Amino acid sequence: MAMKLKLAIDPDIVALMAAEVAAGERAVTTAMREAGTGLKSAWRTQITGAGLGMRLANSIRSASFPKSGESLNAAALVWSNAPAIIGAHDTGPLIRSKNGFWLAIPTPAAGKSTRGGRITPGEWERRTGLRLRFIYRRRGPSLLVAEGRLNTKGRAVASKSKTGRGVVTAPIFLLVPQVKLQKRLDLARDAERAVDGVPGLIVANWVEGKL
Repeated sequence: MAMKLKLAIDPDIVALMAAEVAAGERAVTTAMREAGTGLKSAWRTQITGAGLGMRLANSIRSASFPKSGESLNAAALVWSNAPAIIGAHDTGPLIRSKNGFWLAIPTPAAGKSTRGGRITPGEWERRTGLRLRFIYRRRGPSLLVAEGRLNTKGRAVASKSKTGRGVVTAPIFLLVPQVKLQKRLDLARDAERAVDGVPGLIVANWVEGKL
């Protein structure tokens, strides 16, 4: 007695499997795009919430791969165009002076740099025409001070008085050997949440694509 077996593949089954693969590719690609965009938004919100400003927040960018088409191997990349600044606020590093010099931290009387950001002692002297004088303190930070008057904004400027009226000795810079930067961001927290949410996004998009 002989038995002959024959395997026949229903074209409908082949089409169904191909459609399922296509649905999976769409679901994974869409999920990764959403995860990347969501993480970018979360990081930007965290940066502005820490008071670091929109300019730094906008340095956070995202991209999805592949650039076109859909794939089960789709991926997303989120990064910052200002990694050094973002990294400093994310880790709270200890900043030490180089070559034994002091770190000069401007007081409100120093004002800001014309280039934006923190002003240096050299730039301050060139801008005001005043000379800074070093005052060593055994306890607490040493100082760079200047003799002048304080304007309405509390900044030290040259005095035009010939009698010396209104002239004060104002601390312009605090001098310290090192500074511990406060940790103001926790980017890993949002990244972990984004990774944990990817499976749910894939399932949601897969089911939605079949409805």
